[in-house]
Amino acid sequence: MSVTVELDAQYRQLREECGVLPRERGVIAVTGPDGAEYLQGQVTNDVEALAVGEGQYAALLDRKGHMQTDMRVLRVAAEEIQVDMEAAPKDQALRHLTMYSIGRDVAVADATAERALLSLIGPRAAEIAATPPLPEFANESTAIGGTAALAVGTRDGIDLFCTAADRDKLLAALLEAGAVEVTPEAVEIVRVEAGIPRFGAEMDAGTMPAEAAIVEDAVSFTKGCYIGQETVARLHYKGKPNKHLRGLKLSAAAAPGATLRLGEKEVGTLGGSVVSPALGPIGLAIVRREAEPGTELAVGEDGVTAEVVALPFG
Repeated sequence: MSVTVELDAQYRQLREECGVLPRERGVIAVTGPDGAEYLQGQVTNDVEALAVGEGQYAALLDRKGHMQTDMRVLRVAAEEIQVDMEAAPKDQALRHLTMYSIGRDVAVADATAERALLSLIGPRAAEIAATPPLPEFANESTAIGGTAALAVGTRDGIDLFCTAADRDKLLAALLEAGAVEVTPEAVEIVRVEAGIPRFGAEMDAGTMPAEAAIVEDAVSFTKGCYIGQETVARLHYKGKPNKHLRGLKLSAAAAPGATLRLGEKEVGTLGGSVVSPALGPIGLAIVRREAEPGTELAVGEDGVTAEVVALPFG
C-alpha cells in the first residue's frame, strides 16, 4: 500500500491549509444544578474546576481502573455539560452515567442524534470558522454563514457542533469559506503521526489510563474520589504499568489488528497503521513493557517488522 495522489493532497491540505471532516461521535448531555458535582465522582478529571466555556479530557473507568471510554468534557453553560466520545462506547457510558445519577438533581440524556460534529483541521481552521484561535477544549457559541454552532478548540484546529438538521448547511458554508472536505484516512495519518491514542484503535475496555499515556492530560490526583480511583492512584504512586503506548516504524504497510511478537512472545496488537507522506509506514500500539524503544517486533504473518520508538515520532 502506498499514499495515493488524492490522499497525499488531502494530507497536504490538513498540514498547510484546512480540511473539514464530518465525524460520528457519541454525545451525552448532562444538565441540572448537580451536573458538575455528579460527574466529579464519575470521571477521572476535575470537572468542578471548569468554568463556563472551558473543557478537559477525561476517562470513565470501571471499578478495577479499566477504561469504559475516554471523553471530552465541555462546560457549555452553568447547568449544562456536554460529553462526547467515540461512537462505539457511547451506549455503555450512557448506561453508567444514567444508573449512578438516581437521587441527584441531574438529567443525563443521549444527544447523539440531535448534534452533528464537523472537524476543521489545519492552520487556517480559525480563519475558516471566523473565530479567534481557541485553546484546546475552550468552547464558545458562534455562527458561520448564518448557522449557529458551538466552536471547540482542538490540538489541530476547531471542532464545530451544530444541530443535526443544520449539518449540511454548515458544511456548505465551510467549503464556501475555503475548507476542503477530507477523508477519515487522511485524518488518521495526522493522528498517528501525532502519537494520539484513540479508543477502538489502541485503547479498549481492557486499557488502563497509564498504559495509554493519557494520565497527564486526563487524570486529576487532587480531586475527590471517583470510580476506579484507587487503582489509578496506586499505579501512579507505587507501581509501573505492564504496558506502554509506543510508536512503530514499520518495514512495510500492515493492517490494524496484526499481532506483534518479540521472539515467540506476543507483546501487543497493532492499532492505527498508516503510510505517512512524511514518515513512511508507521503505527501505534500498546505493547508490553519488554518491547522497549529500539526493539524489533514481528508484525503479523507476512514478514513485516517494526522498530519500537518512543513518542512523539522523530
